[in-house]
Amino acid sequence: MDAVAVARDTMPTREGDLTIEGHGIDPIPLTGRYGSLARVFTVWFTPNLVPAAFAIGTLATASFIGLGWWAGLAAIIVGNVISAAVVGVLAAMGPRSGMAQIPASRLPFGKTIVVPGAVNWLSTIAWDAINAFFGAYAIDVLTGGRIPFPVSLLVVIICQALLSIVGYEAIHTFEKWAALGLFLLFAVVTVAAAPKMDFALANGSGASLGTFVLMTTIAGSFNFAWALYASDYTRYLPSDAPASRIFGWTFLGLGISATWLEALGLAVSNALGNSTADATHQINQIVGGGIVGALAMVAIFFGTVAVNAMNDYTGSLSLLAAGVRIWRPLSAAVVGVLSFGATLYLYYGNFQSTFENYLLLITYWIGPWAAIVLVDWRLRGGRFDMHRVADFARLPSGRNGLVALVVGFVASIPFFNQTLYVGPMANALGGADVTYVVGFVVAGVLYWVLERSAGRTSVPVAG
Repeated sequence: MDAVAVARDTMPTREGDLTIEGHGIDPIPLTGRYGSLARVFTVWFTPNLVPAAFAIGTLATASFIGLGWWAGLAAIIVGNVISAAVVGVLAAMGPRSGMAQIPASRLPFGKTIVVPGAVNWLSTIAWDAINAFFGAYAIDVLTGGRIPFPVSLLVVIICQALLSIVGYEAIHTFEKWAALGLFLLFAVVTVAAAPKMDFALANGSGASLGTFVLMTTIAGSFNFAWALYASDYTRYLPSDAPASRIFGWTFLGLGISATWLEALGLAVSNALGNSTADATHQINQIVGGGIVGALAMVAIFFGTVAVNAMNDYTGSLSLLAAGVRIWRPLSAAVVGVLSFGATLYLYYGNFQSTFENYLLLITYWIGPWAAIVLVDWRLRGGRFDMHRVADFARLPSGRNGLVALVVGFVASIPFFNQTLYVGPMANALGGADVTYVVGFVVAGVLYWVLERSAGRTSVPVAG
């Protein structure tokens, strides 16, 4: 390996080492492992403290769902418990494999990783746009609208891109300290919003088991989207890190933060009335502006940077996993630049309807994907040939993985329930959206059958 290649393959060696991570998707060598398990909690707690979670909570009382406080809260809890558990299981794969999540998906998908890799790359840009929208509006509120939206957006994009370019350790360090700051700031927001909370919300005319399941799916989709990122932020941990503790910290970090913000949105939804403002302005309205409102905007800005830095980082790894040969920091910068354009598209379009559509459409395929990854991991007992996984040219076709993914996704289409399309099965179930469950089961079973009938796994197990 020449000097240039060595310089481009740099990686952090300890906590606080902000060396630019040039290392791409190859497994982290055992000699390069480090880090405390407690940081798994902060890396997942911080990015959920964003207006998108608040906005999800307000949907529980919307006319097309119509749940009251207790039913809405139960749906939020159930959705987040299930989704956080799935992410926790996947996060535990990081120390064992030393690989990020989409790159590790080369195990079942082989060369067809191009499909999930490209889809997730686009999804990270979409999530960037959703969150950056709120962060830029926070600057708008703080400055009284004196800074044009594109300029405010540029500030957000630059901050998140810098973190993702430096990479793994910069993100972990930022999330660690931001966790404490955002906890305190959103605690102040929650106390300030207390007078506007209504725990006697009456069920709307649309409340039913079907709409309860729909709200569970919407709430869960927020955390479920993190499944594609899970091992990205645990792959540097020592290989003998206890899987149970990684699962526990991941589960608690995601579950507590998402449930908190979503429950806050639900509790104050009546006070918002028929407001069509974005969640940033709604939060400012609820706390009454002033100093508390300014603190809320500061929290939203830093929360946006926290979540989007992770989007950019995972997006950079997804592009590499798909076989694109590009330096990882440059790949992260590309995601940031494209997210700027995507956010402007939302700004000049109808954000509210686009938000609801994005929330489900960009996550529906995750159920089949997660099932395939977990079944494959089980079949091979967590063992694989690292060199063959890292080299795209040496990957097998991965046909079974792609077939199971497509069939699982197609089988779930009749169960869709979102504004662009409501499937016949969703109507038959009273509006219940069980897309994730159907896709997960169909893809998982089909992949298991295909692999067992072939008597092999997609990438041979190491000797």
